Amino acid sequence: MLLGLNFNQLIMRLFSFDFILLIALSFYVNFSTAQQSDYWQQRAEYEMVIDMDVEKHQYNGKQKLVYYNNSNDELNRVFYHLYFNAFQPGSMMDVRSTTIIDPDRRVGDRISKLKEDEIGFQKISSLTQDGKPVKFEHVGTILEVELAQPIAPGSKSVFEMEWLAQVPKQIRRSGRNSTEGIDYSMSQWYPKMCEYDFMGWHANPYVGREFHGIWGDFDVTINIDKKYILGGTGILQNPQEIGYGYETEGQAVKRPEGDKLSWNFKAKNVHDFVWAADPDYTHVKAKTEGGATLHFLYQKNENTEEAWAQLPDYTVKAFKFIEKTYGKYPYQQYSVIQGGDGGMEYPMATLITGHRPLSSLVGVTIHEVMHTWYQMLMGTNEALYAWMDEGFTSYASNIVKAHLFPSSNDPHSNTYMRYYYFARAGEEEALCTHADHFETNSAYGTGAYAKGAIYMHQLGYVVGQEALDRGILRYYDEWHFKHPTPNDFLRVIEKESGMELDWYNEYFVHSVRTIDYSVQSVKAKDKKTTEITLERLGSMIMPIDVEVEYSNGTKEMFNIPLQIMRGAKPQENKNQDYTVLEDWAWVNSSYSFTIPKKVKQISAVRIDPSKRLADMKAENNTFPPEE
Repeated sequence: MLLGLNFNQLIMRLFSFDFILLIALSFYVNFSTAQQSDYWQQRAEYEMVIDMDVEKHQYNGKQKLVYYNNSNDELNRVFYHLYFNAFQPGSMMDVRSTTIIDPDRRVGDRISKLKEDEIGFQKISSLTQDGKPVKFEHVGTILEVELAQPIAPGSKSVFEMEWLAQVPKQIRRSGRNSTEGIDYSMSQWYPKMCEYDFMGWHANPYVGREFHGIWGDFDVTINIDKKYILGGTGILQNPQEIGYGYETEGQAVKRPEGDKLSWNFKAKNVHDFVWAADPDYTHVKAKTEGGATLHFLYQKNENTEEAWAQLPDYTVKAFKFIEKTYGKYPYQQYSVIQGGDGGMEYPMATLITGHRPLSSLVGVTIHEVMHTWYQMLMGTNEALYAWMDEGFTSYASNIVKAHLFPSSNDPHSNTYMRYYYFARAGEEEALCTHADHFETNSAYGTGAYAKGAIYMHQLGYVVGQEALDRGILRYYDEWHFKHPTPNDFLRVIEKESGMELDWYNEYFVHSVRTIDYSVQSVKAKDKKTTEITLERLGSMIMPIDVEVEYSNGTKEMFNIPLQIMRGAKPQENKNQDYTVLEDWAWVNSSYSFTIPKKVKQISAVRIDPSKRLADMKAENNTFPPEE
């Protein structure tokens, strides 16, 4: 580039703005490329043995954790989550639940009323690193650990721990004696190493929101009274000792002596482990087309018998559709277990309440199953990016449920209505808000579930449904068993669509700006042509689809790309004429285009007939206005 320049020209060129900018951009591109190629994530290998005392609702636990530091950083401290400690009067979860203006009705002031034998706790009695004792301190739901020696980049360390835990009365997700009579819903039950990633440690106190975990392997042995039937994460290693439907056909059950059974589960490449136990579980199995075994554990009674008998068939059909649409299920089993306080996802399993009619039971199962893809496989930091977890899951769940229960209704319409109602009330908070720090539960729920789902559905409006569908599968291929961020997902869609989409996140994720476009006028430009003028009334920019319907009944679609997109959506409806118009520069609030038709030949002009655009005022999207 500099060949042929004399010395003076070279000096001037070196100090020109364009050249400095070019060097800066080159550095940025090289740095960004290096960052992508240097992706790393920590790894953990858990071995745990617990011994349950079901009379006291307590257990003693032993844990061996091999922790791999795959980062470039030397670690001098580590942190563990102690989730059960949230279920004590005066805890951060208790205070948050009693001071927020719209408390979760499942929690409210219930924690503040727990008695000593009803609270939860996890008390660490000993902890060593590579055989050497370490200093540690219980700080609410976090264990702070000063290491005996730093963990160097690329090395590993072995932590061995003993602890005593008490299972709290079931209030939120985890606990004993649920309102439906399930004895144990054991989520967040073990001291769990906090995640450390490119943003540093994520030692967030537990106040009732979402999670982030380390990819790893689990070997868990649960010693519990023989009367209990268990289900959860992982593959049962000793089915011939257990029975209860876990043994293979024709296999004799040989239970060991004693009052307890030892249930040994192993799971590879997961970032959490859940289990549940009840003496009255009915255990039903089914097979997916992909070969995974589905386990259904529930209490059979008048509240469950009819719906749960039909659930396996619906779940098998759902897995078939999901694997085709969102990526292959990579594990050998999945368990749907009655327990908990609604529905909550975990690797290879979910806990759901069971006293539901069929449509509700299938609906909650599909939602939690879809979480296998959005957070259990694409392991986003769901505390920071709750909308990528709940929103992507809600979007996909709407589609899966529409497949299982076909209807002429738009499966996403209720999602849009929920968002519209909240945004119009002025109570919305930006999606980039950490899940724990939303000012209201309503803002969190509407943002994470509704607006998060709209993010995905509306993205299909921007780039075209085919590009989005390809991108979803590519996202699975490139990011399962990893920790993707919003930018990682958006870059996949950019590659599939050929468009620049950073503006989409800047507006829809990082702000609460809303969309409102209108058909301002449709008027004759001359005797043979008509000018259509659109106006942007909202503060969020978007590309616009304009459908023109003619008096002879035919329709034509015009697409107006945003200039900032550097591309345009391809034709989606092959049975309709499609024209891509000149780009709309986002600084301009109005846009006009001309079509070679007389005004009297036009019967209607409509913005976004697909209803994917989250436009706040549908009444100004048509001309003449629809009554």
